[in-house]
Amino acid sequence: RLDDLPLNHPATISRIDWESLGPATAGRLRALGFDEGLTIEALHYGGLVAHDPIACRIGRMTVAIRRNHAALIDVSLP
Repeated sequence: RLDDLPLNHPATISRIDWESLGPATAGRLRALGFDEGLTIEALHYGGLVAHDPIACRIGRMTVAIRRNHAALIDVSLP
């Protein structure tokens, strides 16, 4: 899962649980370019304890995603 991905290790998005994200969040992530088959990399964790949000690179963009949303994104390491 994206929330377990070590920092600075590119991975491929293998599955996104769109239904559990809810329509507003799913639409926002789709608009940002999140989709199966793309490369994603966790760059930085926010917060000292909860590590929320997670800054990720997807394509040439850096976006912040909440940890509970990242838990719904499955990734695979190359």
